[in-house]
Amino acid sequence: MEKWTGWEKTSSPVPSPLRLRQFRYVDTLTVTFVVVLLVSNLVGPKICRFGPFKVSGAQLLFPVTYFCGDIFTEVYGYSASRRAVWMAFSPWRCSRPWEQSPLPCPPDWHDQGAFATVFGLVPRFAIASLLAYWAGEFTNSYTLAKLTLFTGGRWLWTRTIGSTVTGQLVDTIILMTIAFWGYPLRTIATLIGSAYLAKVLYEVAATPITYSVVGALKRAEAVDAFDKDTDFNPFHLQARNTPAS
Repeated sequence: MEKWTGWEKTSSPVPSPLRLRQFRYVDTLTVTFVVVLLVSNLVGPKICRFGPFKVSGAQLLFPVTYFCGDIFTEVYGYSASRRAVWMAFSPWRCSRPWEQSPLPCPPDWHDQGAFATVFGLVPRFAIASLLAYWAGEFTNSYTLAKLTLFTGGRWLWTRTIGSTVTGQLVDTIILMTIAFWGYPLRTIATLIGSAYLAKVLYEVAATPITYSVVGALKRAEAVDAFDKDTDFNPFHLQARNTPAS
């Protein structure tokens, strides 16, 4: 089995997380990805109003994770994105605040009611968000990696927007269907449509920023990943990403 380490081709199969350590900014990007994901989970119950529109705080922040996922896959390859998704999955699962709400508190602590109101999410919403995150992120990364091969590395905008179109579609359908199951189908469809449109428009608006960040990282890291021989199995942590000059 062959693999690529930076610009040097070797033959010993080493897990991709070890290969990624040679890059200067991949860990910083991974930490940013995890932090944004955790914070979006915490601010989810916050409802924000912009004129006639009302959105969850998570809807404003969570699309940033797709922005990070695009950068992972475009610059470092699918294996880097897969690594980041799994690194974020466990901390996010453990940070669900509704799990701490029923724990007993001392009588001199008077904020239990406020804590339960803000963070008292039902388990169904937690399960919906976890499944939607997992499926959506991997769909996003897979689509972008395949579009990179299809376009020969050209037209970055087609990959960032195209991957968001598929990833956010999967994410939004799973999230809204599970979280609001039992509501009228028309209501669920409306929630899916409005949230999905907002997320895609978010990505379109962020395209100039994506171009700048991706270009800067490719120059700084001297890498441009093409996933020709990559195993796209989300549970397989070894991959062969082929950097191209």
